[in-house]
Amino acid sequence: MTNSQMTNRRTILKAGVAVATTIAAPLVITKRAEAEDNILYINTWGGTIEAAENATFYKSFTAKTGIQIRTVSPVSLAKLKAQIQTGNYEWDVTTLNLVDFYQAMSENLVEPLDFTVINKNNIPEGGIIENAITSVLQGTNLIYRKDRFPNGGPQSWADFWNIKKFPGKRGLYNQAVTALEFALLADGVPKDKLYPLDMDRAYKKLDEIKPHITVWWTQGNQSESLIRDGEVDMMSIWNGRGQTVIDQGSPVEMVWNEAHCDVNTYFAPRGTPRKKLAMQYLEHTIQAKPQGEFCNILPYGPSNPKAFDFMTKEAIAKSPTAPDHARLTFTPDAKWLTPRIAQIKDRFAQWLAA
Repeated sequence: MTNSQMTNRRTILKAGVAVATTIAAPLVITKRAEAEDNILYINTWGGTIEAAENATFYKSFTAKTGIQIRTVSPVSLAKLKAQIQTGNYEWDVTTLNLVDFYQAMSENLVEPLDFTVINKNNIPEGGIIENAITSVLQGTNLIYRKDRFPNGGPQSWADFWNIKKFPGKRGLYNQAVTALEFALLADGVPKDKLYPLDMDRAYKKLDEIKPHITVWWTQGNQSESLIRDGEVDMMSIWNGRGQTVIDQGSPVEMVWNEAHCDVNTYFAPRGTPRKKLAMQYLEHTIQAKPQGEFCNILPYGPSNPKAFDFMTKEAIAKSPTAPDHARLTFTPDAKWLTPRIAQIKDRFAQWLAA
């Protein structure tokens, strides 16, 4: 073989390698893209809520679409905002109560619903609020240990504030809205007259109870352990978390009188790179069967009325929407709160720190 022939062969081999590399590279990229396109990252509260979501929403969604679910917890409005600002997305779907959702809307943190993906015919009346799909309703209730109060515990927020009649360690959710509402109820404001919130009156009442609050809890798992392990004698708690503690056999009683009842929402963060998958999941969450099955596991109230067809009588009786419970509860005025929520939270944080 001449030098010229050898040079030509090397040239051809190099060209062949280059072509092979050019062909192979897109295949690798495609496989990675396909793998990424098959995974949806969901922001969840964790604990029993995540377990129930996995057994109902996640598994049925994956069975229907082939899309795998990965979870990130806990839920955080601050992290939602941060990931949009940085473009580093940890999740593609998140959940917030209605008040926090309206705040997210006001700060342009929510991806608009895409009705080229979501079929409106599959959404029941009331299933959409702005750019979110309604999820389930939950209560924030008063709960107490029956072994600490064998003759009957507190039955209202006025009782919770009554240190002499009901002495003991107390806990409250570190959230401005419910703290202000409960303070006003304790001060005698009727639940249907709470709004607009009388802030000065609420803080005056909060000043009374502040020295007696052992824990301002922030996470659902934390609230369960606080009342289950007897670290507090009474506290506010999400009704699903409270029911879990009851079902586990702890001697606690949950009070429905003056419970704060709110709608949870599912939505996608603005700019998520997996928007189509997110929209598919949002449509799935409003369907009757997974909602009903979720509420059979945890005692929340479905936003889809047809979900009751998939719930047991026992589950319906434990939910916030059970008739005996619904008449005792109240809902926040999210529209009133939205333009004021940042100021409300700032004042509450300053008050806690003082």
